[in-house]
Amino acid sequence: MNEILQSLMMRKSVRAYTDEEIPEEDVRQILEAAMQAPTAGNQQLYTILRITDPEKKHRLSISCDNQPFIKEAKLVLIFCADCLKWYRAYQAAGGDPRKPDAGDLMLAVCDACIAAQNAVTAAQSLGIGSCYIGDIMENIETQREILSLPVYVFPAAMVVFGYPTQQQKERVKPERFDPEYIVQENTYHELSEDELRKMFEKRTAPRSFEDWVEAFRKRKYESDFSREMSRSVRKCLEEFGDQ
Repeated sequence: MNEILQSLMMRKSVRAYTDEEIPEEDVRQILEAAMQAPTAGNQQLYTILRITDPEKKHRLSISCDNQPFIKEAKLVLIFCADCLKWYRAYQAAGGDPRKPDAGDLMLAVCDACIAAQNAVTAAQSLGIGSCYIGDIMENIETQREILSLPVYVFPAAMVVFGYPTQQQKERVKPERFDPEYIVQENTYHELSEDELRKMFEKRTAPRSFEDWVEAFRKRKYESDFSREMSRSVRKCLEEFGDQ
């Protein structure tokens, strides 16, 4: 296994950091790696916000489901799906562009998340841990106020970085599902109930399939934060379609 593949296999979410600061040269390389990511039509439909203000980091740690480690991170980056810059460029060129719509938002979200993953991969190669914070998509009114986000700009992903503590280094990475349940060829195959049970076997034991899945449903899928995320995303989608 080559060095890049090994780095990808070893990477795991890190939520506890040492006090060591990340050198600015490493931050520069992480950001440059992000900007070299694949992008639709070379548009780079994103804006990366680097959050250095301690008060903003504190507020984000609260607005993103009360996660204190966010404010302790040494580097906080928010990858915003940005449909505003190109729209304004079309206007500045004297055109009469249609207003950004849902498809434009989805494309920009893809661009933003690909850039974020490049940043995560670059950080891993430098020995710097990271954690995605999906909760940045919640409480959209609050996030807009904290970050001064206009319409047509959506916070698609937040990633926090820092050097992992020894405990985090030693923590076992959660096992992924077996490839046979994730990778399919040519056409989509809907998994049968028996296949689903086999897919979850390594995760549910020693509990029953029913108990484990039901607990997960209540903790994640039916949670308050999941419902709030859907509300916030739906609000933004409506704005893209209605403006």
